[in-house]
Amino acid sequence: SSGINAEYGEFQTFQHYFKQINLSTMATKTAAAAKPSAGGAAKLAMGKGMSNNKTQFKDKEKPTDIRLSNIEAAKAIADAVRTSLGPKGMDKMIQGKTGDVTITNDGATILKEMQVFHPAARMLVELSKAQDVEAGDGTTSVVVICGALLDAARKLLQRGIHPTSISEAFQVAQSKAVEILSSISQPLKLSDRESLVKMASTSLNSKVVSQYSGLLAPLAVDAIMHVIDPNTASNVNLNDIRVVSKVGGTVEDTRLVNGIVLTQKAQATGVTKMERAKVALIQFCLSPPKTDMDNQVVISDYTQMDRILREERAYILDLCKKIKKSGANVILIQKSILRDALNDMALHFLTKMKVMVVKDIERDEIDFISRTLGCRPIASADHMMPEHLGLADLVEEVHVGGGNKVVSITGCQSTARTCSILVQGSNKLITEEADRSIHDALCVIRCLVKNKNMIAGGGAPETELSIKLSQYAATLSGIESHCIKAFAESLEIIPFTLAENAGLSPINIVTELRNRHSLGEVYAGINVKKSCITNITEENVLQPLLVSISAISLASETVRAILKIDDIVNTR
Repeated sequence: SSGINAEYGEFQTFQHYFKQINLSTMATKTAAAAKPSAGGAAKLAMGKGMSNNKTQFKDKEKPTDIRLSNIEAAKAIADAVRTSLGPKGMDKMIQGKTGDVTITNDGATILKEMQVFHPAARMLVELSKAQDVEAGDGTTSVVVICGALLDAARKLLQRGIHPTSISEAFQVAQSKAVEILSSISQPLKLSDRESLVKMASTSLNSKVVSQYSGLLAPLAVDAIMHVIDPNTASNVNLNDIRVVSKVGGTVEDTRLVNGIVLTQKAQATGVTKMERAKVALIQFCLSPPKTDMDNQVVISDYTQMDRILREERAYILDLCKKIKKSGANVILIQKSILRDALNDMALHFLTKMKVMVVKDIERDEIDFISRTLGCRPIASADHMMPEHLGLADLVEEVHVGGGNKVVSITGCQSTARTCSILVQGSNKLITEEADRSIHDALCVIRCLVKNKNMIAGGGAPETELSIKLSQYAATLSGIESHCIKAFAESLEIIPFTLAENAGLSPINIVTELRNRHSLGEVYAGINVKKSCITNITEENVLQPLLVSISAISLASETVRAILKIDDIVNTR
């Protein structure tokens, strides 16, 4: 045992010795690593460090990757709606979460219904909304132009041009483009009804209901002219024109009504027509009152029950007498969600009094009805006075086909300049698309009221812009010239897409179009009906100047915003 202990002691001594050697060796290596060589020190001094080299390189790449990702996402949105541009563009069928189907080729409607998750792609959805608010038309064009400008920006970025330089050059190009568009525009007078109808027809030609443009275009012009004074107007409040859709009949039955059209039916009081009507718009309910919270009434015998019924009858009869005393012979009752707006007993009394009743008037219709009739909404029966009533020559229930009825109020004696458009169609899809098409036509006329200038359509202004901007770019030097030339070439996407969607050879058409414009034919455009290039003004393809100016300005602003983004930060 003593021999074993001695050997174990020697083993521990050797183990301790080797540990010391290993520790000293490691310390020497660490010191050597910490002290760089002369070449390493020089690299550190020049900023080419060893450990941070890779991370720095990655950080420089990140903004470029983010930018390219944003451009690709936004371009995907532009490509999705590109096929629906122009009179020969395709329609999109959109199915909602609830199974509702929408058929349209209106850019704003398509993008509004699409599920878009990428933040940069959402910017194009907002861009289309902005164009819809500003001009009302050109919602597809603005997205297509934006997509083309983004593609041009991507190519410039890949050549090593700084995003700020591209952004500034695009701003210069945008300002120049607005100048050029203004120089090729023609002034217009609002008294020139024929030109207004031509421009409304151009807007309708690309819609599902384009075959009815001969009916809907004059109707839109007449509606706008009814609500404004052509000599002094500088804007149009589209809330003064109420567009009402009702299934029944065909689009040809669509008409302009100088007054109000209500989609609700008249109640069964036996009165469906009232001449020299005195209309009361009431916001209180003709039914027994209820408490604000849940309650129980315990009845122990028949006498108490009779008393409750008598009180209800007396309460409702008092309301009806106040209505009759005010002289009202037509009452419009606002929709109520707390209790019945009109019960059977009230209807019984009003039938005896020969009063026409329309119930379930929506809250958002109250303002239009009040202004049109010149009446005041009445919140309590105590305020039923003759001076609060509206006057109309005729209130009647009208059949609109398909067993449907509407209430028409005409000959309103107020000074308000308002009107209604009753849109009809064989099914819901057609009536909804006709409604959207009429809205676009109204917006086109509104653009002309705001800016009384018109330009040709059919890709003519974009081609002229492309040539003039390229000539302007040639007078500049450096990066700015290169970027403006790319901006100019991007605008040719509109004639290219129009030709492509019409089944023509886009390269041949755009080349010939460019040649004709170089020879000074400012109004040469693509005639998709004849499949050739003609003077597009002779074909009555005209559009407001404001639509094109708004499209190019908004598209370039969005591109500049996307180029300035170099990182996406997610919040908690």
